[in-house]
Parts: sequence; structure tokens; C-alpha cells
Amino acid sequence: MTFVQLIDCRTSRFDEMDRLMDTWVEQTKGKRTATHSVIGKDRSDDSHFIEIVEFPSYEEAMRNSNLPETDRIFREMVSLCDEMPTFTDLDVVRDDDLYAVNIRRLFEEMGTSGELPPLDGLIAEDYHDHDPANEQDTMGRDAIRREMEMWRGGFSFTFTVEDQISEGDRVCTRWTWSGTHKGDFMGLAATGKKVSMTGSTIFRCREDGKIVEGWWEYDRLGLMAQLGALDALEQ
Repeated sequence: MTFVQLIDCRTSRFDEMDRLMDTWVEQTKGKRTATHSVIGKDRSDDSHFIEIVEFPSYEEAMRNSNLPETDRIFREMVSLCDEMPTFTDLDVVRDDDLYAVNIRRLFEEMGTSGELPPLDGLIAEDYHDHDPANEQDTMGRDAIRREMEMWRGGFSFTFTVEDQISEGDRVCTRWTWSGTHKGDFMGLAATGKKVSMTGSTIFRCREDGKIVEGWWEYDRLGLMAQLGALDALEQ
């Protein structure tokens, strides 16, 4: 279970403490078990800081605490504080990356049967789509909905999200697409064939969580081969 420690301190010497943290990062390279660290400053009190440190588990946090470098840096940190810092130990019971949640919802909505939802809660009106299979980028929410409708007209399909990685305002998703060819697609009449392909998409989100830009990479050639569209070229 992921473990988080909150360190609450007051200091008028934050610049020195910040340099001390850089020293700890350098000296514990290859040994520390912390995976993520965030430091926040109280907007109403310039001397009040909270550091949030994430670990894969409580046991890994204890291993990190027992490093001699951590012990030495901690004692130096205390000397820079105006008062003794306090510590809160937390087991993480829920961890939602809201950008990633919205993108998972988008993949689900694209594959849902029936009428395609408006998607105005997920996709920005000025959305910009990059798809190497298209000669020009698709611009705007209405235009990308038409692109989705083209795929939905040719196939009944679902996406399976295999991996997601988030960093800043971008979320990368590796997915598997599985469908049945039920209607015209790229000039090919319905074959009833069950087909699949893999791909990945990077989406950029804005502050309210709406998706504003996307970059797609997928095995479209492999899909056309499964539909028999390349048979004539091979003869």
C-alpha cells in the first residue's frame, strides 16, 4: 500500500532548507526509496511549509528513514526550523489522477453503443487532434466527434486501457482496440470480421480537466490487413 508522510514545519530560512534538500537528493541517489516529493508554502504565512513525501509502502519509508544520510539531513533540517516540525503518517486509501480518470472516461464513451454523447464535459471546444492517418489535423470538438462517428459507423468496438502514465498536464495511454467490422469503413463494405489493434495516445489537458490536444499512434496498416484490404496488393 502506498504510504505518504506529511512534514509540517515553520522556518524563516527556507532557501537554506531548499539547498539542504538538494543535498539529500544527491547523497541518497540509488539508495532512497521515496518516489515523489512536493513542498507547499502557506499563502497566509510565508514561514509555514508542508512537505509531502510518497513511498511505495510504509516499510520502504522506514528503510529510507534508516539511511545515515537521511538521519544527518533531518538533524540539519531541524536546526533550520523555528520550531520542531511535526510528522503525519498516512496509508493511501484512494489515489485519483483526475486527468487520467477523464481520459479513461473518454475511451469508454467512444466505445459505448448507442448515440455518441456530446462529450462537452470531456473535450474542449477548441480541441486539436494529431493523427498520422489523416492528411490534416482535426480541429474542434465537433470535428473530432465526426471522426469518432466514422469509426463507430464501421465498427462496434471497445478500448482496453493497458497502461497510463501521467506527468503534468499530459497523460499517455497504451491501449488495445477490439472490434467487429459492421459497416462501411474506408470504402470497405462490412465483413463481420473480428479485428484488433494496439496503439498509444498522449492527451494534453487544461486546468479544468478538459482535453485540449491529442497525439495518436496505432497499427492502422495491421487493421487493414485483417480486413483483407491488402490482399489485392499482395497478388
